[in-house]
Amino acid sequence: MKKMIVASTSTIFGSGYLEYLLPTLEKHFANVKSIVFIPFARPGGISYEKYTALAKKAFAGIHINVKGLHEFDNYKAAILKAEGIFTGGGNTFELVNQLYKQEVLASLKIAIEKGVPYLGTSAGSNICGVSMMNTNDMPIVYPPSFTTLGCIPFNINAHYLDPVKDSTHMGETRATRIKEFHVFNETPVLGLREGSWLEVNDNNITLQGKYTARVFQQNKVPFEVESGREVVV
Repeated sequence: MKKMIVASTSTIFGSGYLEYLLPTLEKHFANVKSIVFIPFARPGGISYEKYTALAKKAFAGIHINVKGLHEFDNYKAAILKAEGIFTGGGNTFELVNQLYKQEVLASLKIAIEKGVPYLGTSAGSNICGVSMMNTNDMPIVYPPSFTTLGCIPFNINAHYLDPVKDSTHMGETRATRIKEFHVFNETPVLGLREGSWLEVNDNNITLQGKYTARVFQQNKVPFEVESGREVVV
């Protein structure tokens, strides 16, 4: 029985770290006293210690303790015994690289599928899909594989941005890059806008937040999913 929050971002404009999600997280992690935090994505190259401190401060607001995975002697056991798990954002390439290097990707999937409440933001959401191939991040390291958890049957493009009318930017839009992906790959992609998240209860996936999400499928016209509606691809 999967129980997941898959969020586009940890922070929205004018809000503190995880602040906009805290009411949802308080319900999501009800009866959870301690969370294992996976800090591998290291946004801006921040240390594991500083990143974990940031997560600790946020969760203190809902009276939940946080301990970084790097603080445990046995990473696999820590994940499999966790009451709850949070994977933070940053660089998806480095996150996936470390999950493979530390041999914990399979353990994380097992924990999620047995019902351990999971939160992912940004890179931590990218890994929930079939692969990490729709990340926006720079390939600063080369992970052994792009295959990720496969806990949802599509890929996430976090921080999805719509084309800006009259913009002078001449590069590819997010939609163009996803179209390029679909020349070679069949996996559907969900463009998840800032301030939006998915609530996953077993195989039911529902969009939450203020905005719609955009679904891209190979050789089909993209369409929008309304907030509060089930995501079916």
